[in-house]
Amino acid sequence: MSLPPAAQPVVFVLTADRAKSRPFYADVLGLRLMGEDGHAVTFDLGNRTPLRLTDVAGHVGSGHTVVGWHVADIRSAVQALADKGVTFRIYDGFGQDADGVWSSPDGGAHVAWFADPDGNLLSLTQVG
Repeated sequence: MSLPPAAQPVVFVLTADRAKSRPFYADVLGLRLMGEDGHAVTFDLGNRTPLRLTDVAGHVGSGHTVVGWHVADIRSAVQALADKGVTFRIYDGFGQDADGVWSSPDGGAHVAWFADPDGNLLSLTQVG
């Protein structure tokens, strides 16, 4: 069996404390709330693609990117999030700039990483 071509994805992000993480996704990232139940709070990632912020007792982020967004202007997006208190990660040996933006050797892609309150790694990517 294959997935139907029109099957819409659902993204799951785990949290140890939904009450702590919910404002980050709503207020800092600005995602629109779609609903909340006893298991998760659901946000719209865009085009009604749901992100379910799901409680898992004792969850600790792995340090690997779990969700990323394509942005038209990474500098503006980084600054807007930094203005809301987001700290961008700088990794030894990546060659990122002072804002935490990594550029591919050919200059075709720019990526910046940051974490949510649980340590789940999120990213911004500008292509071109």
